[in-house]
Order: sequence, then C-alpha cells, then structure tokens
Amino acid sequence: MTTRRRFTLTQYLIEQRRRFPGASGDFNALLLDVALACKAIARSVAFGELGGVLGNPGAEPEVSTGVNVQGEVQKKLDVISNEYFTQMTEWGGHLAGMASEEMDHPYQIPETQQRGKYLMVFDPLDGSSNIDVNVTVGSIFSILRAPQDVIDSGRDVVEADFLQPGTQQMAAGYALYGPTTMLVLTVGNGVAGFTLDPNLGQFMLTHPQLKVPEDTQEFAINASNTRFWEAPVKRYVDECLAGKTGPRGKDFNMRWIASMVAEAHRILMRGGVFMYPRDTKDASKPGRLRLLYEANPIAMIMEQAGGRASTGREPMLTVQPTSLHQRIGLVFGSKNEVERIERYHHEPVAYKDDNPLFAERSLFRA
Repeated sequence: MTTRRRFTLTQYLIEQRRRFPGASGDFNALLLDVALACKAIARSVAFGELGGVLGNPGAEPEVSTGVNVQGEVQKKLDVISNEYFTQMTEWGGHLAGMASEEMDHPYQIPETQQRGKYLMVFDPLDGSSNIDVNVTVGSIFSILRAPQDVIDSGRDVVEADFLQPGTQQMAAGYALYGPTTMLVLTVGNGVAGFTLDPNLGQFMLTHPQLKVPEDTQEFAINASNTRFWEAPVKRYVDECLAGKTGPRGKDFNMRWIASMVAEAHRILMRGGVFMYPRDTKDASKPGRLRLLYEANPIAMIMEQAGGRASTGREPMLTVQPTSLHQRIGLVFGSKNEVERIERYHHEPVAYKDDNPLFAERSLFRA
C-alpha cells in the first residue's frame, strides 16, 4: 500500500476545468455520474456467477433481455449495465438525451427531470460475449454537445441530433473491468488513466499522461476472417507474419482478445495496432464496429495519446455519421503502423498474395 499523494478523478476534473474559467461545472458533474455508473458495473462484473447476472436470458426473470438493434443476443449484464448508465446520469440535469448500443432509439430524459446541454452515446458493456469466461470487458462512452435548438427548446432528442463527426466530441473514455478497474479519459487535453481504489471507492490518477508509441511490433486482428479481407489488409498482415526475412525486417507478435476495450488498453500501455477492417463477409455491413459509441470515442482517445485512428482510408474522426447505429471499419494504434495501412489502401499497385500460410487450401482458407 503506497502513501504517495495522488489526485482523485474529482480533483483532476477540477484542474482541467480551470482552463475554462467560465465553465459551470455541469460537464464535470456529468463525468462523475458516468464514473459512478462504471463503479456499479465493475461491482456486478466482479461478483460474476455469485451475483447471478451471468449468462443469457431466463435465469433471472427480473432482467428483461432479448435481441438488440444489432441483431445480437443480449447478455443479462448488457441490460443491467445499460440501466446503470441511464439511471445514474439522467437525474443530474446535464443531459439532453442518450443513445446506446442496447437501445434501438435515442433515450429521452424523463419529463420529471431537468434537461441539460450534453448528449451521451455509449456501449455499456463492450466484449460481453467474453463475460462468461472471465475475460476483461469494459464500457465505452462519448460526450457531445446537444444542438442549440435542443438546449433552447428542451424538446425530445431525435437521431439526427447525435449524428456529429468525432471531431465534435467533448470527452471520451472507457472503463476497464479486469484485475483492477480502470477509467481512461480524455477531455481534449491528453489522456489520463485512473485506477479504482477499492478501499476508498475512488478513481485515483495513476497514469497522468498516456502515450501510444509511434512504432510497434504487435498487431491484433481476427485471423478467422482472412478470406474476407481486402488486399491492403492481407498485404499488411502477410508482411508482419514474414518477420525478419520479410519486407518489414522485424518480427511481429499477433494478439486477439475479442474485447476492444482490452485491446485499446494494451495498445495505450505498450503500443500496437488493432484492426477490425471493412471486409466482404457481409455486403450489408461496411464494418463490424459502431461508429458513434465505439469507433469515435476510442479514436479520440488514441489521437489524444499521440496515436492514430482510421477507417483504413481516412481519419476516423472526420467521418460524418449517417445513422445512429452505423457500422464502420476501424484501425487504430501506433501512428506509423496505421499510416502504413492507410498508404496500402491508397496505393494502386495490385497485391499478389503469395504467402503459403494464406494460400488456397491453407490454414485459414477453405
């Protein structure tokens, strides 16, 4: 147990607020409500099977689950986590509305509650397919400013109000529920990491200036989708796999956790590149991840930490959303590697796939 003096999340936010002397404090209060929701989710995750909240529908009749708008079967903890986010943030008078992976339509702040000037979009439990096997999961969130007419009129929010490019985010963050519970946050002035002190019940500043190394020798991708990848992605992965004897002249390690929060955190801690690119697996889905509440907040965090986030073709934060649950390809991490992948997408040179590992009748192709 260390006696080193550390800032709490509250103190950190007060310090950040001093950059804006005219700030009302609503923004800080909203982020503290989000942090409280993350603490509640962390507690539910920590109890696991003992808390009776794992698994699919049926065991706990008071938890109403089903299939979300993505066509994915909801876990009980998906629904519980979503309720923590809505219930712990709707009361404060800071939000005009919310949107979530687990809700088809925007969530309206009850008429009995005061409405504020911010919007929040969130994935309440990223990586929840891993929850039953005790793999690290997390929550992702993004804060936007509501359109002025929403603030002035107090009207119900509609889908179009949320369709703002990532450059308009005022804050973004994620909570990580692993061996320790962490909150990683950016308010547009770098990226800070906070660790939950279970004795005090407080998030303490433990990683004040997180930076993503520009170079790396690790990449993360789901190799089971190899046959659906576009040529630039195949080229990049093949070059990494070729190691020291290949065109990159160095060996790479491959990682895949299937929990984007955990992947993002590893990259923030030691570098790397994560790829869930656009592919040909399903023509109706130009990507797997959701733009507003997964790709954009992670992109803001990466860019604020000196990394880069991209669709593979263009900066993620410049993409104009067209729908609330829009899917998109995502590449993020160490700057030089992401830029290389972008360059491969823009080079007109035809790529010849001559790596036997990925050839027809190989390990990864039928």
